Amino acid sequence: MRILLLLAHPLPESFAASVARTAREALEASGHIVDLLDLYAEDFDPRLSEAERRGYFDVPYDTSAVAGIADRVKAADGLVLVFPQWWFNFPAILKGFFDRIFAPGVAFTHDAAGGRIVPELTNIRLLYALTTTGSPWWLVHLYMGNPVRRLLKRRIANFCSKKLVFRMLSLHDMDRATEVKRKAHLERVRKALIAVV
Repeated sequence: MRILLLLAHPLPESFAASVARTAREALEASGHIVDLLDLYAEDFDPRLSEAERRGYFDVPYDTSAVAGIADRVKAADGLVLVFPQWWFNFPAILKGFFDRIFAPGVAFTHDAAGGRIVPELTNIRLLYALTTTGSPWWLVHLYMGNPVRRLLKRRIANFCSKKLVFRMLSLHDMDRATEVKRKAHLERVRKALIAVV
């Protein structure tokens, strides 16, 4: 498979960067082609422009400003997202990725009758989210209702194939995680991704 591995963290020495390296090594060891998209390193602008918003219902929608990344998404068989959860949500740069790339003509088309949208990313058969949270498990799941998982599984994945394989691996309580716990999480990531077929 061709996997688009997306990293959304500003620090190259971050734990997220270590997770992305581990994921890449595991995927490549299994024979997959990995296209690393480091949003910060590639200086991705997450802001939806005035022109993009005004033309949102134009046919065809103008994706020329993000055509390179849109083409990489359309060429992928799977997406692996690596990011921290901040304030129980995506980092702004990842939210901007969804705003600008999961757009008409890339992720969906508008139903000619109006209303519903027609998914277009049927090439994506796998969506993994590899993430960390500063909060403990019980707070994320029981109190907040795991909002990032819900958004990814119920909304983002719906732009893709109905048979999409979705998985989310999270390291909770990241700010207090010991080196042992971090290494164990990296091993969990490695095992999960080396098993991707």
